[in-house]
Amino acid sequence: MAPPSAAGTLRIGVDVGGTNTDAVAMSGNEVAGWAKAVTTADVTAGIVTAVRSLLAGDDLPTAEIGAVMIGTTHFTNALVEGRRLVPTAVVRLGLPATKGIPPFIDWPDRLRGVLGDHVYLCHGGHEFDGRLITPIDHGELRAAARDIASKGVRSVAVASVFSPVDDSYEHEAQEVLLDEVPELDISLSSEIGRLGLLERENAAIVNACLRPLAERTVAGLVEALVQLGLDCPLHVSQNDGTLMSADFARRYPVATFASGPTNSMRGAAFLSGIRDGVVIDVGGSTSDIGVLVHGFPREASTAVSVAGVRTNFRMPDVLSLGLGGGSLVRSANGAAAGVTVGPDSVGYELTERALVFGGAQLTATDVATAAGMAEIGDANTVDDLDGTLVGDAVDRMQDMLATAVEQMKTSADPVPVVVVGGGGVLVRDGLAGASETIRPDHFSVASAIGAAIAQVGAETDRVYSMAAMTRDEAMAEARSVTAQRAVEAGADSSTVEITDVDEIPLTYLPSNAIRVRVKAVGDLALDPANGSTQRGMST
Repeated sequence: MAPPSAAGTLRIGVDVGGTNTDAVAMSGNEVAGWAKAVTTADVTAGIVTAVRSLLAGDDLPTAEIGAVMIGTTHFTNALVEGRRLVPTAVVRLGLPATKGIPPFIDWPDRLRGVLGDHVYLCHGGHEFDGRLITPIDHGELRAAARDIASKGVRSVAVASVFSPVDDSYEHEAQEVLLDEVPELDISLSSEIGRLGLLERENAAIVNACLRPLAERTVAGLVEALVQLGLDCPLHVSQNDGTLMSADFARRYPVATFASGPTNSMRGAAFLSGIRDGVVIDVGGSTSDIGVLVHGFPREASTAVSVAGVRTNFRMPDVLSLGLGGGSLVRSANGAAAGVTVGPDSVGYELTERALVFGGAQLTATDVATAAGMAEIGDANTVDDLDGTLVGDAVDRMQDMLATAVEQMKTSADPVPVVVVGGGGVLVRDGLAGASETIRPDHFSVASAIGAAIAQVGAETDRVYSMAAMTRDEAMAEARSVTAQRAVEAGADSSTVEITDVDEIPLTYLPSNAIRVRVKAVGDLALDPANGSTQRGMST
């Protein structure tokens, strides 16, 4: 699984985590250097510090850096916290259908309050086989645009019934809305989500409310490169293990959701050589457990809830535990019985509050040091810990992880388990359910490595009616369109390959329709002329 870079060209991978910002330089298949820095509130300062430390510490020539790849949880955190979001209007095309279940119906109240109750139900939409529900009404849309503008709202999500089958009405609505109010910033559901109106509409709303933050964040990332004196392309990690351009990240910030665990899994696959197995990524506050399938993260097969909002855009199938290096360890009444680990954590304050760093809090890192599993900080500070307490805490951590691995496996057979992340020292060899426990070199910066080696990808997800074409014609069209989108996204056309094809016969529909999902990936094209225009996440 060689990284997609030309020989002799350095690629910088950066992972902006909740506690640390990691930076790694890759030269071909080799790690040329790595560095860590504390994550900062503005993201930019932490990236600059980490990369500057990397370049200085390993004496890397900036002239040989061909690209910088950054993975960040900035947008996910904004939605979870309900901060830095903007009021967003929803225009749904479907009347007279869909009135019974309006937009925002299942959203948490705190998020609905931030985004506002700006809902516009309009005529339009299609049936599953492409037949019209009702014609689109331009006058209705223009009135909606004027009302949206009068409220000072600029972010708009447009969702049409069955737009993955026919997205023409969403694009037509976008043109009408922008013609009436050119300042609107519009997200189309057909470019973001999959089948399922509410979940796809939710995904478009989430994307729309994050667009202004994405503009500021990407501008900050570009500024970081300027401060570092790097004149090279900037790419951002997507949540399927592939890359997107900075411009694409501005338009589709939701594509970054869960990119951290995804990068960790890709990095784990690269470092260990394991293409099928389980990955445990242990951070400062949580452990993310995912499954590798052919070297890529297994995708979630059901709707995924993010901050209480049901969505259906592509997301890795990840189980998160409240177990990390900063997790607090407690015992009932000071005794070893009833020991607990997490879910609360000291997080980025680990180096101030943990015992091994002179603090007063007993953390998982202290326990691992006392048990001889790690050499962190001042081991003398944990010499007096009760041995039974330490042993029970270690056993508790292993039980939590082993249970999570069993939950993610699809069979009872043991599987390879790759351990990565800065808190990977918490995992003992011989974990229950594992055929082998692998902790590869550079495991603590696997997420940054995953960003550095990432490829460019594209996806198609749509319904084809067999009344209009044969199955073979539909499959060929889906493959061709997906491969072309990968090239448009920046992939080298000579390296593009189809990695996944799912065909689902929709036997309950009268037109003998099929749903086809195709994914293509290719190496990043170093020649910028080889495609730079990115389209939607899926169609």
